Amino acid sequence: MVKAICVLKGNGPVHGIVGFNQDGGEVTVKGTINGLTDGLHGFHIHVYGDNTNGCMSAGPHFNPHGKSHGAPEDEERHVGDLGNITSKDGVAEFEFKDKIISLEGEHNIIGRTAVVHEKADDLGKGGDNESKVTGNAGGRLACGVIGICQ
Repeated sequence: MVKAICVLKGNGPVHGIVGFNQDGGEVTVKGTINGLTDGLHGFHIHVYGDNTNGCMSAGPHFNPHGKSHGAPEDEERHVGDLGNITSKDGVAEFEFKDKIISLEGEHNIIGRTAVVHEKADDLGKGGDNESKVTGNAGGRLACGVIGICQ
C-alpha cells in the first residue's frame, strides 16, 4: 500500500488534513477540513507542489491529457477533478474513492497541491467557458502539498 498526506492551510480560518491511500487501483481519499462555510466546496488536485505565493502558485488543475473540467465519474475530466466536499457546522469530513488519481505512475499526485475552494464545483455543467476550466468553484481557501507518508 502507498500512502500520502496533505496538510491544508490558508490565509483565513480554513485548515485540515487529507490522507490518500492506494492499495491496487483506486485511491481512497479521507479528510477533515475545518473553518469552511456550510455547503459544497470544490476539491481539486492542482498541477504544482508550489505554495510560495499562497495557493495561487499551485497553478491550474492537474490535467495531463488536456481534457475539459468534469465530475469525478465523468469520462471527460481533469485527472485532478475530485468534485465537491460538504461542510456542516464549519467542518467537512469525507471519504471517497477515485479511480483516476494515483500515488505512482502517470497520474501520480504526490508532490502536487490539493486545494479546497470557496464555492461549489458545478462539475463542468455550468454552461460557460469557466465551467469547463475550473467548475466555477471560486477562490482558493486552503491548500497543501501532497507528500509521502509512512
